[in-house]
Amino acid sequence: MAVLDPQAQALLREVEQDTHSGASQLALTTFRNLHRYASQQPEHPPGLEPLLAALAKARPSMVVIGNSIGRLQRALAENPQSAEGAIQALITELESATCQLITHARKLVQQGNTILTHSASSVVLQLLTQMARDGVAFSVICTQSSPGFEGHGLATALARQGVTVTLITDAKAGLFMLKADLVLTGCDCWLADHHFLNKSGTLLLALAARHMGTPFWVLADTFRDSPATVDTIDLEEMPAAELQGPEESGITVRNIYFEPVPDNLVTGRVSEQGVFSFPAGPGR
Repeated sequence: MAVLDPQAQALLREVEQDTHSGASQLALTTFRNLHRYASQQPEHPPGLEPLLAALAKARPSMVVIGNSIGRLQRALAENPQSAEGAIQALITELESATCQLITHARKLVQQGNTILTHSASSVVLQLLTQMARDGVAFSVICTQSSPGFEGHGLATALARQGVTVTLITDAKAGLFMLKADLVLTGCDCWLADHHFLNKSGTLLLALAARHMGTPFWVLADTFRDSPATVDTIDLEEMPAAELQGPEESGITVRNIYFEPVPDNLVTGRVSEQGVFSFPAGPGR
């Protein structure tokens, strides 16, 4: 494998170590950094291709990054002289997909609704921020999303927009489900076998929503589509020390960040292409 230059190594390390950003936010940050990197290189940057190859494998559960890198590699194969232009085109495409998705998702939220969410999806945050700025009245229940507690950042961002926020532990999602009119979450990967990946804890949230009859919508543009299945996807596992478990012989600490959720547990998916409902059933 080619050795990356220091700037490329720093860019790759930032992607690998960012456990707080949502998939869309991390993808956009990565491509903006790539654009800056390409603009500072010679016309045919020798370090770009090995960097792209490394980035494509850096976050296997966040398939939006790998899919976007794949599109960029195909564009560069056709026209290797247009690195900056191809990167900028992908940034525009990602931003456009999010904007179109939000337009569709806004129709699901009514004035006065209480929305329950888990983790800190950048798309969910962008949707709720736009609604707050447009004067839509709603409140939010958000989980802390352990062990990274990225829910704290989401709660803070929404509160600064004047939104009434209730912050709860992940374990209280079932208790608070009856207070919610709907659930909105993001998605890191949409699998080929009727499952999607999101932050661990989403499966229990979906089960609680189904039990209580609460609509559960997943915000996931088509950049997240993957040919992988539950049996083949690589679920990212972070350092066990993050859980601060007891250092005792016989205890194995597992810190798996993402989990698959069957789509028959949720109401449907919202992408840039529209709103899609799922029929419940054992075959899905």
